[in-house]
Amino acid sequence: QVQLVESGGGSVQPGGSLRLSCAASTNIFSIYTMGWYRQAPGKQRELVAVITRDGSTNYADSVKGRFTISRDNAKSTLYLQMNSLKPEDTAVYYCNGRNFINNYWGQGTQVTVSS
Repeated sequence: QVQLVESGGGSVQPGGSLRLSCAASTNIFSIYTMGWYRQAPGKQRELVAVITRDGSTNYADSVKGRFTISRDNAKSTLYLQMNSLKPEDTAVYYCNGRNFINNYWGQGTQVTVSS
């Protein structure tokens, strides 16, 4: 069983930045696609960004140019750098690791963007 623990959420004003971290209990980055998802109140969970085993990245159109997903294999940690935050980015952000067999989720971290 792989444990994923997110951190770095909080409250920020529009235009501000936050960096989310996701620490994995074991180094799965070489065999799993890792991603960040978010769920706003009353809405379905949606993909924010993914990074594949070979390092390829993909982003939701709504965050392209503002968010950057990255990983540190030595620290078994996934990151999401969020810049130019908007009120519509307010949500619980979840870390995910998946392959053909397994699908792991973290517990989520709240991000609130408000003036």
